[in-house]
Amino acid sequence: MLYQSEYIVEILIVQFLVTTQIKLWSILITGRSAGLVFTSLHSGIELFVNRLDSVESVLPYEYTAFDFCQAEGKKRPSENLGQVLFGERIEPSPYRVCSDRGCLVVCTFKWLYLRKLQIVDNMPVTWCYDVEDGQRFCNPGFPIGCYITEDGRPKDACVINSEFHEKDTFYIFNHVDIKIYYHVVENEALGARLVAAKLEPKSYKHTHADNPDCSGVPMDISNKASGEVKIAYTYSVTFQEEKSIRWASRWDYILESMPHTHIQWFSIMNSLVIVLFLSGMVAMIMLRTLHKDIARYNQMDSTEDAQEEFGWKLVHGDIFRPPRKGMLLSVFLGSGTQILIMTFVTLFFACLGFLSPANRGALMTCAVVLWVLLGTPAGYVAARFYKSFGGEKWKTNVLLTSFLCPGIVFADFFIMNLILWGEGSSAAIPFGTLVAILALWFCISVPLTFIGAYFGFKKNAIEHPVRTNQIPRQIPEQSFYTKPLPGIIMGGILPFGCIFIQLFFILNSIWSHQMYYMFGFLFLVFIILVITCSEATILLCYFHLCAEDYHWQWRSFLTSGFTAVYFLIYAIHYFFSKLQITGTASTILYFGYTMIMVLIFFLFTGTIGFFACFWFVTKIYSVVKVD
Repeated sequence: MLYQSEYIVEILIVQFLVTTQIKLWSILITGRSAGLVFTSLHSGIELFVNRLDSVESVLPYEYTAFDFCQAEGKKRPSENLGQVLFGERIEPSPYRVCSDRGCLVVCTFKWLYLRKLQIVDNMPVTWCYDVEDGQRFCNPGFPIGCYITEDGRPKDACVINSEFHEKDTFYIFNHVDIKIYYHVVENEALGARLVAAKLEPKSYKHTHADNPDCSGVPMDISNKASGEVKIAYTYSVTFQEEKSIRWASRWDYILESMPHTHIQWFSIMNSLVIVLFLSGMVAMIMLRTLHKDIARYNQMDSTEDAQEEFGWKLVHGDIFRPPRKGMLLSVFLGSGTQILIMTFVTLFFACLGFLSPANRGALMTCAVVLWVLLGTPAGYVAARFYKSFGGEKWKTNVLLTSFLCPGIVFADFFIMNLILWGEGSSAAIPFGTLVAILALWFCISVPLTFIGAYFGFKKNAIEHPVRTNQIPRQIPEQSFYTKPLPGIIMGGILPFGCIFIQLFFILNSIWSHQMYYMFGFLFLVFIILVITCSEATILLCYFHLCAEDYHWQWRSFLTSGFTAVYFLIYAIHYFFSKLQITGTASTILYFGYTMIMVLIFFLFTGTIGFFACFWFVTKIYSVVKVD
C-alpha cells in the first residue's frame, strides 16, 4: 500500500572530517504538519535538515556549514521567532521517502559521520537497543561513529556490537534503517496518519560504493590510517501499520526514549508531597501564632498595657517607613511582575497543549511576545510602589523600569551573540532578527511601560493601615538567626527544594538536547513555588518583626530571591558533573546564558516574596488596635 503526506519530515545526517579524534555530534531534525494525513506516497515525503549540535559544545551549526549532500533547487522553509532564537536553521535535503525502499545511496564522500538525532513529523526518531539485565534502552538520538581505544576499551556505541573490537579504530554507522509507523484513519477518505518513527543505525563496509548491497563487515577506519577514505552513506525505509497507537496518543511512545522516566515521575511526586507537607506546617504555625498574638493585643485596653507593648506591634510606627534604595526596589518589582505574569500565562497555554514540543519554537515565541505586551503592568507596579515609598523622580523611575533589567539581559545576550557570530554558529541571531527584537522592545514594550507608569503615578499613593512616626525607632541588637544575611540564606532553601528536580529536566532539555514534555507537572511546580516562596518569606518576616526589626522590604525581596543563588550553584554543579562541554567559547556561552536565567529567576522569586510579605504586613497591622 502506498501513502502520501502533507507533512514534512526532517532528517539530518552529519559528516565531519576526522583529524585526530571523533567527536560526538547530535542533530535535531524537526518537521511540520498540515493535517498529517496521507493516502499515497507517489509524491514522496519531503525531508528537511536542521542544525548540528554536539554534546561537547553548545555551538550549533547550520547544515550548509559543512560539505554535506546538498539538495539543489529546493526552497528553504521559514522559521518563527522562537526557532531563530534557539538557533534552528531548516534546510532542504536530498533524502526522499516515497515507499518501502532498501539500501539507497545518499551520496559518497571522503569524509566521516559523527552523531545525529532525528525527528520525523516533529517527533523524535528513537533508537532502542538492549543493555544489561535484559533491559531495553531507548535514545532519541543515535551515534554515527564510535571508537575503540588503544587498550581495546570500547567507547560510546561500540559497546553494543561485539564485531567492534579492533584497537585504536573508529567504526562508522554509515547506514540507517528508518521505520515509519502509521494507522489507517477510520471513516475518513484521506487514508492514514503517521503515529511513530524509529530507526536503527548500522555499519557496513560496502564492497561497491556506487551499488551497495548493505551487508558485510563493519566500516572501520584505523586511527593511524592515512590518505583518503571513501565512504558510501545509505539508508532504507520501511512503512508498517500500527493499529494500537492512536493519533491522540502518538507522543506517548516518546516516553520510552526517556531513560528512567518512571523514576523521574516518582521523584516529582515525592518532591511535591514533601513541599505540600512543609507548606501546610508553615501555614498552620503562622495562623495559630498570629491568631493568639492578635487576640492578645486587642484585649489590651488600659494605658499601662499599651505601654507594655511587645513583639511585632512595637514597630507599628515604622513598619511602612520607605526603604533605602526605594527606586531600585520599585524597578525590580515592576520587572518581576512582568516576568511573573509572563511565566504564568506561558505555562498555562503550555498545559493546554498550545505550546507542545510538536509546535517547535512556539514556547519561546509566546514568552517573548507576552513579555513585550506586559510592559503596562511593569510600569504600573513600579510607579505605584515608588510613589508609596515617597519618590518624586518619576521620569527616572519609568526609564529604569523600561531599560535597566531588559538592558542587562540584552547586553548579556548581545555579547553571547558576538561569540556565536565569531564561531560561525547557527545560533547567532541574524542582524534582521536582532533589529526586530529591538523594535519590539523600543516601539512596543517601552511605550506600554510609560502608559502603565502614567496610570500608576496618577493614582493616589497606597494607603497604609497605620501612620509612620517621624523619628525612626532604634532596632535592638539582633541574634544570629534574626540578622538579615542568615535569614536570607535560609529563606531560599525551601523554594529551591521544590524545583530542583524539574530544574534537572529543564537543564537537560536546554543543554543535553532532550525533549521536555511535562508542562502539567511544571505548572504544578510553579504554583507550589509561588506558595512556598510566599510562606517562607512570611515566616521569616514574622520572626524579624517579633525581633523589632522593621526593615522588611528589601529582606522579603532578597529572601525568596536568594533561591536564584541556589539555582546558580546547581547550574555550576550540573556543568561539571553532567555535561561534557569542552572549549572556552562553549563554557562562556553556558555561563552567559545561565546568568540571564538566574537574573530572571531572581526578579521572579523576589517579587513573589515581596508581594506576599506586603500583603501579610498590611493584613496584620490592619486588624490590631493602634492608638
